[in-house]
Amino acid sequence: MPEFHSYCISASGEERSEGDADARFPYWSFTKTAIAICALKLHENGAVDLDRGIDGGAYTLRQLLSHTAGLPDYGALKAYHDAVAAGDQPWSRDRLLSATLANGMLFAPGEGWSYSNVGYMLAKEHIEAASGRSFAQLVADFITAPLGLTSITLATTREQFARLHCAAASTYHPGWVYHGCLTGNVRDAARLLHGLFSGNLLNATSLADMQVTRRLGGALAGRPWTECGYALGLMSGAMGESGRSVGHSGGGPSCVNAVYHFPDLREAVTGACFTGGHDEGVAETELTRRVLSMG
Repeated sequence: MPEFHSYCISASGEERSEGDADARFPYWSFTKTAIAICALKLHENGAVDLDRGIDGGAYTLRQLLSHTAGLPDYGALKAYHDAVAAGDQPWSRDRLLSATLANGMLFAPGEGWSYSNVGYMLAKEHIEAASGRSFAQLVADFITAPLGLTSITLATTREQFARLHCAAASTYHPGWVYHGCLTGNVRDAARLLHGLFSGNLLNATSLADMQVTRRLGGALAGRPWTECGYALGLMSGAMGESGRSVGHSGGGPSCVNAVYHFPDLREAVTGACFTGGHDEGVAETELTRRVLSMG
C-alpha cells in the first residue's frame, strides 16, 4: 500500500490532514503554477506583457505559459533520462536547448498544444530579466510572504534535495528541472493554491485570465480525469464526482504529487497529496477520495 501524505482545506477553513503534512517534497511541475502566478502578478504591475512577442518575437509569454508556443520538450530525449539516472551533473542551458531544439519547433506559435518544460524555463528567464529579480525572490515577494508560507524554497543543490522525503532525493540534482524546482511541505502546497483561489495573490481579472482553458480531451486511462485541459500554469478539467479540478500534478524520480482546487463540491476544497512512485494518477485518485469526504 503506498504511503500518502495529504492536506486539504475547505472554503470555510476546515482543515484535514493524513500522513505527515509537514514532510517536505519536491513540488516538481507544481512549480509551473508558481511561475505563472509570478508572471501574472508582473503583468498586473506593468513589468511584463503576456501578449507581446519575446525572444525576437518568436512567441509570447502567454504562449509559453499555456504550452502553445510550439516548443519541444527535453522529456523526449533518451540521453537526458540516461544522464539523470547516472547521477550526472545537469547539462548547461545551451547544451539542453541544442539537444531539445535539434529538430526545430513542433508547430508555429499558437497553432497547437504540446507540453514543454523548455517553454517554462524560457518563461522563468523572461520574468527574471523583466523584473530584475530571481525566481526565488519573486516567489518570496508574490507568494510565500503574502500567504505566510515558511517551508517553500527553490532547491538548487543536491544537499538541499537530500533533506527531502523522497527516495531519490539523496542522489538527484534539482538542476535537471530547468524551470526550477520548488520544494516544501504538503500543507504549504495546498495553502498556496488555496490562497490563489481565495483571491489573495492576484486581482480578479488576472485570476480569471489564468483560468482560461484550452480543452484537450476527455478521460485519461488510469487517472481520474474525465475532462482535460490546460490554462496558464494550471491543469484544468474535471475529475469525475469531484467535478471541476484546477491545479497541477507533478512527478520525478521516485515521487509524485497532485495539488488541486475543486470548486464544484458542496463547499469548495483545495488539497495536496504526495506519494512515492512514478504514477501521478495514484496521487490524483487519492486526492479526489479525500476531498470528496470533505466537500
